[in-house]
Amino acid sequence: MKTARDRHIVVIGAGPGGLTAAMILAHRGFRVTVVEKQEVVGGRSRERRLGPYSFDTGPTFLHQKFVLDEMFGEAGRDSGEYLDFVKLSPMTRLTWGDTSMVTYPEASQMEAELEKVFPGSVEGYRRYMSDHAEKLRRIYPVLQRPYQSILSYLSPTLLRAAPAVIPPESVMSVLERYFDDERLRLAFTFQAKYLGMSPWKCPGLFSILSFIEYAWGIYHVQGGLCKIPQAMARVVEEEGGEVRLGAEVEEILTEGSSMKGVRLKGGETIRADDVVVNADFAHAMTTLLNGRSASPEKMKKKDFSCSTFMIYLGLDTIYRDEAHHHILFADDYVQNVSEIQGEREVSRDMSVYVRNSSITDPNVAPEGHSALYILVPTVNLRHGDDWEATKREYRDRTLNRIEERTGMKDLRSHIVEEEIFTPADWQKDGVFMGATFNLSHRLGQMLYLRPHNRYQGFDNCYLVGGGTHPGSGLPTIYESARISSNLICDRYGVDYGKVDLASEFLAAG
Repeated sequence: MKTARDRHIVVIGAGPGGLTAAMILAHRGFRVTVVEKQEVVGGRSRERRLGPYSFDTGPTFLHQKFVLDEMFGEAGRDSGEYLDFVKLSPMTRLTWGDTSMVTYPEASQMEAELEKVFPGSVEGYRRYMSDHAEKLRRIYPVLQRPYQSILSYLSPTLLRAAPAVIPPESVMSVLERYFDDERLRLAFTFQAKYLGMSPWKCPGLFSILSFIEYAWGIYHVQGGLCKIPQAMARVVEEEGGEVRLGAEVEEILTEGSSMKGVRLKGGETIRADDVVVNADFAHAMTTLLNGRSASPEKMKKKDFSCSTFMIYLGLDTIYRDEAHHHILFADDYVQNVSEIQGEREVSRDMSVYVRNSSITDPNVAPEGHSALYILVPTVNLRHGDDWEATKREYRDRTLNRIEERTGMKDLRSHIVEEEIFTPADWQKDGVFMGATFNLSHRLGQMLYLRPHNRYQGFDNCYLVGGGTHPGSGLPTIYESARISSNLICDRYGVDYGKVDLASEFLAAG
């Protein structure tokens, strides 16, 4: 009789989801091979290097750290033995024109800041935090289970959470019950951008995102969040798994309703009992399925997130008086978001996010230097844009905004290294339509209506990452990997326990 060690699992992609699944499955006794087309691990969380400067490609901070701790625990490890975490306080500076507010995870400091910048708003903040502690307690279990059948909607877990999940209101509508000033509502709704969505369109259940930050804080990982997938790859190999870099999948081998393995570019075939797909969902399903791929035209009928315009700068100075995280809101934020969601017009009045991690982290640049990460949410490529022709002008417009609205007045004079990464570059990188945050999170693309963790049409294909349930964002991507890993174990009768650190945090609220 075959044991788990006799079962070979091939994981396509060494992103956060793929590596989480790989280390859990390897720890549970499966033979695991991860194939990654890049020469480094991490996917959209990989390290980028410009000379002596190191950058995260995508995510720049970690929230719900306990979820990551659980994933390392599922692999028999302590994340703190692999990674150096720094809890940030203050967390983020938010700027609207001439008004700025700093956010904190400590309630007393947050309340003092609110009273200073938006007098009279503390009572609304307290109600928001109290109400959302209970809302999250209801919703959280919904995110931890698969939705393979329409009957999943009858589960007691979902039925208990339904009042918080189903109402057809937006995140912004929810926040109107707590805050009168629109700028303050934005301070509790901009997190919808993590899903690539407008707070005026994003389902109201996601008002929990800002609660999660204000209740439990956000973390920086020294060296960058790229250190997380690097640590995961190390665990995979410690457990006897293999991580193969520069190994691009040309096609997934299928036979009827089964996947038999993968063929790499160059012709090598790797046989598998099960395949875990961590490649961008839409890219994989339109290019890799061995004659059974969906057409790009059919895939485009789905709703996708926005994209991002990125600038990575190596500087010969450190702006020590600037925030670690800083968001500069567009002058007309409603119009900015409307243009992005309309998917046609690149905003000239943009919002800009800047990470200045060198004030916290000495590992990403030489002494006295810094690595500056700049992100501008923008349209995806549904309707096409010639970014090659316009990227320099957009870069200049973005830097102008930073120089005008922060203390970095002489930013250009300190640039030593620079890279621009546009939506077109995301698409070349294997991200369908350059939609950085994957499928959108409207109610019609969630739970059972989102691509399933065990992919429909195949009995041994599993999805992990932002394109499956529970959705985009590092904690939910990690959770997708645990769900799919559990489904594989269920398939083969492999026993497993559950590492649960969340209950303590949820109980404390």
